[in-house]
Amino acid sequence: MSDDGRRTYLTVVGSQEIELPLVEVAKDLSIALLISVDHGLAFSERAGAELAALMAPYEVEMVASVATMGIPLAIEVTRALGLDDYAILHKTPKIHLADAVSEPVKSITTASQQRLLFDRARIDAIAGKRVGIVDDVISTGGSSRAALNLVRRVGGEPVVFGALLTEGSAWRDMLGPDADKVRALGSIPVFRHEPDGSLTQDWGPPSA
Repeated sequence: MSDDGRRTYLTVVGSQEIELPLVEVAKDLSIALLISVDHGLAFSERAGAELAALMAPYEVEMVASVATMGIPLAIEVTRALGLDDYAILHKTPKIHLADAVSEPVKSITTASQQRLLFDRARIDAIAGKRVGIVDDVISTGGSSRAALNLVRRVGGEPVVFGALLTEGSAWRDMLGPDADKVRALGSIPVFRHEPDGSLTQDWGPPSA
């Protein structure tokens, strides 16, 4: 519980401890909300370096991330890996993405159709490379699945998927065999609402 009475959840991201607000996303469900850009430069720098250390054994040649919350993380991971370029998969149409390579996003939490977009002018930056995809949170796995598919469509080889946090366990089913590529600095549950107003942590079924 925070000083202003809001429900919060204390979690660990690598070597750092942060308090996340609990936000209701459905009648019977709340999540611990990580907005990575709200935790400052020092947090992002350390988390990026620690995530890069988990990804380094996979000999990543290019970092890719999903806009927009993944961009600061992509910068820090790229820097920590000693690389000088990264690629962004966009969710919002922009003028330079009129002829973009696109991939539908299948999400159990979003009714409307979404797409990930990649600038054709940047295909050479990924094609033939060992790609490490990064994002702040892997939750349902819908955006992560689309990111993996899109990187493969433009000729990249996803070798590892780095995240600050994984949330619950639904993402494992969504990613299938690619779930084994995930390396994260921490994990958080989702929160089910009880009739008495309390919240129960739901981590999902145990991993196989």
